[in-house]
Amino acid sequence: MSEKKITIDVVSDVVCPWCFLGRKRLENALAMLPDVEAEIRWRPFQLDPTLPPQGKDRQAYMREKFGNSSKIDDIHKQLTELGEENGIVFDFEAITRAPNTLDAHRLIHWAAQAAPDTQNKLVGTLFSLYFEQGQDIGDHEVLVDAAASVGMDAAVVARLLESDADKATIREEIDTANRIGVRGVPCFIIDQKYAVMGAQNADVLADAIRQTAEGFEPGISEDR
Repeated sequence: MSEKKITIDVVSDVVCPWCFLGRKRLENALAMLPDVEAEIRWRPFQLDPTLPPQGKDRQAYMREKFGNSSKIDDIHKQLTELGEENGIVFDFEAITRAPNTLDAHRLIHWAAQAAPDTQNKLVGTLFSLYFEQGQDIGDHEVLVDAAASVGMDAAVVARLLESDADKATIREEIDTANRIGVRGVPCFIIDQKYAVMGAQNADVLADAIRQTAEGFEPGISEDR
């Protein structure tokens, strides 16, 4: 079969553990499809745009959001087990801040203008920094270091982060995602035609990508 080229727009937030799982599963899905060349484009979403720029204490924030600690422990246990199955080492105890992700999304947006695959590498780096190392990805120094690690110009990034550059652009993209019916993340939009909602297993994603690449309409699933 000749190589098929498709685009995959991933609507995601970098503080969403399901999105981290979704990225890993997408990687595994594409590994099953050597005849498909996919351009992955990361699109912004904010699970909580009301967080202050400096973020909040994560433990307090999680209690506000989920209530008692036993429910939080159950969520973390489930995600830890799923992470192990997908090569992710979640370290929820190391996470001290619940950051506002607007600046992280601005950085991801700028990475799309860099060398091919820079954006995808950056997203993976940010997920790992937050969920596996407990770093505050709302902190500008952390973001600048992440940018430098994938080959971006640290000085330029630092200067841009101190400005309001592209804040309106990111908010407009999030509004667009809401308007087209993105109710949760991750959401995989394949070739701007079909949407797969949730952190689906790799085989489900692979089937949807394969069918789209071959010109068929895949079934749309919304289960995680």
